[in-house]
Amino acid sequence: MADNLFQVAPQKRLRFKTSVDATEVQVIDAMQKIASHIKNPVKFSKASKLALQLIKAGSVKPGTSDHFFAILESAMSSPSSCTVPSLRADYHALFSEVQDIKECFSEQQNNQLTTWTIRAVMANDLYTDDSFVFSKAAGKIKEAISSLPFATVDDDNDEAADLAKTESEVVNTSSQDGTSSPVLPKSAQEASDPFGLDVLLPSAPKKEEKSRDKEIALLNRKAEEEESKRYNKLQREALLLCLEIAAGRYRLPWAQTVIDILVKHAFDNINRFTSQQRDAIEKLWASVKEQQIRRKQGKSVTGKLDMNAFEWLQEKYASEKISIRHSVGGGGERRCEQWLG
Repeated sequence: MADNLFQVAPQKRLRFKTSVDATEVQVIDAMQKIASHIKNPVKFSKASKLALQLIKAGSVKPGTSDHFFAILESAMSSPSSCTVPSLRADYHALFSEVQDIKECFSEQQNNQLTTWTIRAVMANDLYTDDSFVFSKAAGKIKEAISSLPFATVDDDNDEAADLAKTESEVVNTSSQDGTSSPVLPKSAQEASDPFGLDVLLPSAPKKEEKSRDKEIALLNRKAEEEESKRYNKLQREALLLCLEIAAGRYRLPWAQTVIDILVKHAFDNINRFTSQQRDAIEKLWASVKEQQIRRKQGKSVTGKLDMNAFEWLQEKYASEKISIRHSVGGGGERRCEQWLG
């Protein structure tokens, strides 16, 4: 009896439900509602958290992935929204978590997701006050720039056409002025067989099948080329945004060396960007170089030259002598100037 008095009653554990038992129809309905609200900046925070819950609950599957992608598409309907100060953290959280479900999306969707991630994650990492996070983001941006293909004349022409269209926005209303509608060209089949007699010939099906296969192959090839051009265009725009954000933070002493290296890397790979973008990068690099000169000529509050760590080492060891047999400061005449540039 005494032993029973000292027995501890088993305690109940509190368990929280981490998944929702919902049908696919209910999940799709929820995704459609989130997509309709997430484009609203006022509702973005709450909507993005609901989208995160769907990811963590395992609700994004092949049957629902297109509907979830519509949420992301709606969130990025205004590309500049992801860098709004009050929304940065939520955008960063959402698109970071999306990386875990990339296999649910098609190749084209993943291409689009890559460009969104540059804007929503990498670009926002450049606003951090953590030097490690900043450096890591800059490294990823450098890698992305290096992976870009070289810009072609067609890319420059497409860019010029887009700019002209945006600036002028000339609307063609000739078809609405009482003029006759343009006559659509006949298809290849109508032109070669105006009376439709080929179907009566034994060889007609084979001819049609071969022609159809060629047309499909041509259309597929054109679609792949257009997708590749679209992907590269969006990547270049997103990476240029990152360079502009990074250059805008040059006032931070701890970030200056990283920014120097990043913008110089972009300048060294300038041929991977289009004509207007090359002009922008040249201006960024010129601005960075000008600020480097100002730092070297100006005095900081400590009375020392206001230069970054790399430049300090470069100046320090440029005046040191290095011996083959001795350490720095030996009697040799070799200098570290070549090593440091």
